[in-house]
Amino acid sequence: MQMTVKLKQIDGLALAALGNSNHWVTMGAPLELGGFGAGSRPMEVVLMGIAGCATMDIIAILKKKRVNLKKFDLRVEAERAEEHPQVFTQIDFHYTFYGTGIQSKDIDRAIDLTDSKYCGATAMIKSTVTVNYHYEIVAAE
Repeated sequence: MQMTVKLKQIDGLALAALGNSNHWVTMGAPLELGGFGAGSRPMEVVLMGIAGCATMDIIAILKKKRVNLKKFDLRVEAERAEEHPQVFTQIDFHYTFYGTGIQSKDIDRAIDLTDSKYCGATAMIKSTVTVNYHYEIVAAE
């Protein structure tokens, strides 16, 4: 399966990228680095992609297991190296799952399958980045 991204310079360090899904994503640099401060930073977009990949897999697995998930919240924190190229060194996922009758074993299994089998983004980075998953379950009608 091939994936293609086209990137266009809008102005200076303001960029727009278009992928196979035909949706534009804007990226840019902060003002202090000569940008306009008008778009997400490229490493933020990478982190968003990793978070999105893992989350879509977890949700799909929980749905297949018929877990009564009403909604979820996610906060992702990433540590980056001090020296350039300032790669990610650790990523922590903090999920809050809302629903009724949600069992920890179902969440643990969904996270394990996502981390070990399904998420291409985390599989790609796991040899150099520590990835941790944390969660809480909140009863919600």
